[in-house]
Amino acid sequence: MIIDSHQHLWTPARGDYDWMPKGDPVLDRVYAPRDLAPILRANGVDATVIVQAAATVHETEYMLGLADGTDFIRGVVGWVDFERPADLAQLQRLKGHPKFKGVRPMIQDIPDDDWMLRPDIQWAYAALIDLDLTFDALGFPRHLANFLTLLKRHPRMRTVIDHCMKPQIRDPAQFRFWADGMSRLAQETGALVKFSALITEAGPDWTVAALKPYVDHILREFGPGRIMWGSDWPVCRLRAEYAGWMEAARLLTAHLGPQDRARIWGGTAAEFYRLEL
Repeated sequence: MIIDSHQHLWTPARGDYDWMPKGDPVLDRVYAPRDLAPILRANGVDATVIVQAAATVHETEYMLGLADGTDFIRGVVGWVDFERPADLAQLQRLKGHPKFKGVRPMIQDIPDDDWMLRPDIQWAYAALIDLDLTFDALGFPRHLANFLTLLKRHPRMRTVIDHCMKPQIRDPAQFRFWADGMSRLAQETGALVKFSALITEAGPDWTVAALKPYVDHILREFGPGRIMWGSDWPVCRLRAEYAGWMEAARLLTAHLGPQDRARIWGGTAAEFYRLEL
C-alpha cells in the first residue's frame, strides 16, 4: 500500500489562507478531492493524509468534512491556537473524530523564531502527549536548534519533521548547517521525517542529482523506519506535477530493499498516524 503522508485541499474563497499569493496561477484556485482522485489512481496511491494550510480551527473542520466524504483521506492534521489555552477543549473535541490525528502550528510563518519555546504555549505540547495526538514540525533550517530543544523537552510527543525541515537546496552552501542540525534531531530525539517538498526548495531547473545528497543524508541518519513519503500536492506543482515528484522520489529510493521501500512509501505513515486501512 502506498500512502501519501502530506497533501492539501483548499478553497481560497474561504478566506483564511493568509500565506497564499493572490492570483497565483498554481496555488490560488480550488483543489478538491475530485481533482486529486484521478491523480492518485494514475500513480497507484491508496491513501493520503491531508494537512492544514490555514491557521484556523474552521479549516480543520472543513478538512474533516472532506475526509468524511472521501475514502482515500485516512488522516487529518489540523490546527488549534497554541496561544489560547482554552483551545484544549477544541483538541479534546477533535480527538473524537476517527480521522483526526494531530496538529501543525504554522511555525515557519511566525516572525519570532523562539515562539515554539514560549512558556505560555507549553500546555499544547503536554495536551498532545496526554491525548496521544501527533505534532507536525513545520519550519526552516534556522529553526533546527529550537526544535531540538523542544523535542528534548517533550520526548514523549509523537513528532514528524515536515519536508525534511525545508533545506535550501537552491543554495548548496547551506547544506552543512542543515545536515548537522538534522543529524542531531535524528540522534537525540525520536522524531520522524517527511520525505516531501524537496523540489519546491530547489530551483525551477531542479534535478534528481541535486536532491540526492539531501535524501542520502536523511536515509543515513533517520533510516527508512523513521521516514515517510509525501507529495505536498498541490504546492509541489510549483516545480513538478504529482507524477514528476513521485518518479524522482522513486529514483532516489530505488537502491533500497523492498522492506525499506515499503516503510517509506506507506508503512511508516500508517504506523505513525495510526491510520485505519
